[in-house]
Amino acid sequence: MPPPSTTSVSVFAAALAARLPGAWTSEYRPHDTYEDQIPIVEGLWDAGHVEFIVNLFPGPGAVLGGPDGEQLYVTDRVLDRRQFVVAALEPQDFQLHHISPVREPDGIVVPDDPVRAASAVTRRLLPRYRAALDEVRANALAQPEPPHRKPAPETAQTLTLIWYPDGVVGAPYDAVPEEARMTLFGCHFQYRPDEFAFVLPASYSAKERALLVQLAAQKLTLQGIGVNFRRAAPLPPPATAPAAASRTTVTAASTPAFRR
Repeated sequence: MPPPSTTSVSVFAAALAARLPGAWTSEYRPHDTYEDQIPIVEGLWDAGHVEFIVNLFPGPGAVLGGPDGEQLYVTDRVLDRRQFVVAALEPQDFQLHHISPVREPDGIVVPDDPVRAASAVTRRLLPRYRAALDEVRANALAQPEPPHRKPAPETAQTLTLIWYPDGVVGAPYDAVPEEARMTLFGCHFQYRPDEFAFVLPASYSAKERALLVQLAAQKLTLQGIGVNFRRAAPLPPPATAPAAASRTTVTAASTPAFRR
């Protein structure tokens, strides 16, 4: 592994913070073990080379704090001892749905000269970092709570459609709410008095049955009728008749007589 920069991260970061616009602070992070660096790695607001460098070459760094809550991370660019990398950290006190839609501002490579580095950070990194922060804050104002899916409301009536082993989809007549019957008729279900059930015949193709069942479920749901689907127990196998014993009985009367 190439040696680190001739300028230590702590010295360089302090000099960089002193030259950025506004009041910036610098906090050195030695990261004695790789585990110490995990919070920084997870908090990098970067989808490019800085995240790659920090993951591949863990080492000491520094966190710069800006006047408006900004946070920058500074560390060695291990493959070039005359350079450092600077990247933004994700803003704290915001939720995932505020941050995830915003494009990462990504980090930049800067020379080990604090004056030139401060100029590069001010011109190239800070404008897009602050624009991203503004987007996050706007998202937080527009949608404070996460857009979690809500459970379905309870329904007073429920219809359970059953897949039968012969391919028919249906339900016993008594189990079909009266308000659901015309909807089933409209989706090509039939009432069969001999079976005392509403059924979607197996004469329809599998694709047609799937579409008709989906249509019925959508219409019933809009009516406030819950729809469940279940599979009926398989039909018992047909009884096998015992095989008849085939044998030939030979009697004296049936035995042909041979003459000499």
